[in-house]
Amino acid sequence: MNEQIVWQDRFNIGVDVIDREHKKLFSIINRIFDAMKETSKNEWACQEGIKYFKNHAIQHFEDEEQYMKSINYSGYEFHKRIHDNFRKNTLPSLEKELEQTKFSKDAVTHFMGVCVGWLLGHTLTEDLAITGKTDSSQFNVLPEEENAALSQAVIDILYGVFRLEAHMISEHYNGEKFGKGLYYRLLYDSKQGEQEVFLVFEEKMILNVIAAVMGFSYDAINPTVVNTLRYMSQQFLENMRKRFPDIGRYELKEENLLQYKQFKEMFKKENPRCSLLFDTGAGYFAFCAIVPHYDNIKIGHAIKVDNAMEEVKKYLANRPLNRKKKILVVDDSITMRQFLKELLAKDYEIDMADSGLSAFRSIILNKPDLVLLDYDMPICDGKQVLEMIRGEEEFADTSVIFLTGRGDVESIRQVMSLSPEGYMLKTTKPEEIKNSIEVFFKKKTKQTT
Repeated sequence: MNEQIVWQDRFNIGVDVIDREHKKLFSIINRIFDAMKETSKNEWACQEGIKYFKNHAIQHFEDEEQYMKSINYSGYEFHKRIHDNFRKNTLPSLEKELEQTKFSKDAVTHFMGVCVGWLLGHTLTEDLAITGKTDSSQFNVLPEEENAALSQAVIDILYGVFRLEAHMISEHYNGEKFGKGLYYRLLYDSKQGEQEVFLVFEEKMILNVIAAVMGFSYDAINPTVVNTLRYMSQQFLENMRKRFPDIGRYELKEENLLQYKQFKEMFKKENPRCSLLFDTGAGYFAFCAIVPHYDNIKIGHAIKVDNAMEEVKKYLANRPLNRKKKILVVDDSITMRQFLKELLAKDYEIDMADSGLSAFRSIILNKPDLVLLDYDMPICDGKQVLEMIRGEEEFADTSVIFLTGRGDVESIRQVMSLSPEGYMLKTTKPEEIKNSIEVFFKKKTKQTT
């Protein structure tokens, strides 16, 4: 393993006390990476390094919060809330996994991946926002206590209505697409104004739920499945209304089934009051609540008693029956990413990532059929990304083809030692790239039939 994260000028926010601490955290992480290479003292060194990282991070949070207070930073409460979520939820859950597995390689790798991703992402967004160099990702969120109560209510009611044992993945879901999904919008009205709720279901979750409820399974989403889900979803929200008196004053005004593009457009125009992502064990589920202000977005006809079957059939007809294969292009060069997107977008659904860490997040949420992975990237290179993928059981069989600009024998040997499905030189002609990918998918189809 050659992991090292390198300090770059773009990580400087311009506040010496904070920048010094960030550099220290980077240094601690690199020392843990070094310890992971030395198997003779792996467990002890990793334990000490992780303990040191945790204590230093918590102290840094306190110092950073003091600084924000001293300058009367307007985003203090939201920023502190993100710190609290990491120190009270994320770190304890990672520590529990480490202890239960006696600091196994997979658990340490998981810890490092989460901490590196969190540190880089938080430094480049919320920390830079302190000095006005970037916008905070702050939502118009519910108070922390209400958000925690709402999260627990969703978990309880998912079990009560759908018999799913869920846990929250994120309290800041950003509308990412995960797998093939169904997007259900419900608009409530009251004397206080309108409240909009989006329920997002991964398709495999829907089919699992309906199979459990009806005692037999469907191979695909159909009108019966959708209508069953609609009324179970409304029962879900009725239970939410019983839990929270304020919600109880709202009456259902309108419901719609949305395509992903519609959902994403509406989501981007507003700051959700809450936006929660859950893993139910049967697939992902998101719960989003918004006070709507948008306009000029075509939603389509509302579903009513007299047109329900017609609207459901119309909605399903617009969903692709045989979806395109999904390819994730990972390269730190925007030129290369755009080139591959333009080359392949006609025949495949293309997602893009500009770093190893964002690639891993996309793999978790979007589950691509193939990853075209740049071997040479800063901070977290292709080798490290593939090691992370192979280290997670759920994604270990993800297909990866390396992209490399180096064609010498030694470089190719290093690439292939990681057992990817293959490699392609970046100098390969466009038609040859397309043909290679087509051959790959044909071969894979034969292997699975």
